[in-house]
Amino acid sequence: MFAVPENTIALPQSHAALHPVRIALDTAARRERWAHLLRYDPETRFAALVDKTPEQEVWLMSWLPGQHADLHDHGATSGAFTVVSGSLTEVVTPGPTQVLHHLVAGQSRVFGPSYVHQVRNDGADPAVTIHVYRDGGRTVRPVRFDPVTGTTSAR
Repeated sequence: MFAVPENTIALPQSHAALHPVRIALDTAARRERWAHLLRYDPETRFAALVDKTPEQEVWLMSWLPGQHADLHDHGATSGAFTVVSGSLTEVVTPGPTQVLHHLVAGQSRVFGPSYVHQVRNDGADPAVTIHVYRDGGRTVRPVRFDPVTGTTSAR
């Protein structure tokens, strides 16, 4: 790994041209943009729209212990999410095996079209995340996983 001096990188002309992880990290760091929206719902995972442009949507989500998003993909949508506080487990189902990613504050994950995953709060504390969705906004399609064949299909 190597460091690249910041003044040698051509920065995009618009904020929307930045990588979704950079948008999520920037939004997470600017708490004044979303703190007033934050809620915790004991029944279901909470979500609130922080910002919407023609290019993307930025969402705030909160996860109480035990809350989760069922196995799903995002259709043609691409994007990323960043853990602001707490910890989450992402279960990625790329085929016959499942891959676990344990995420803590400051860590991000990227997703692309038809990326199948589940996100859950296995921890003892609430978690907060910022999600960036491109190419169609916040699309969530439930997916069924067949452990015998190792295949997934839309429900």
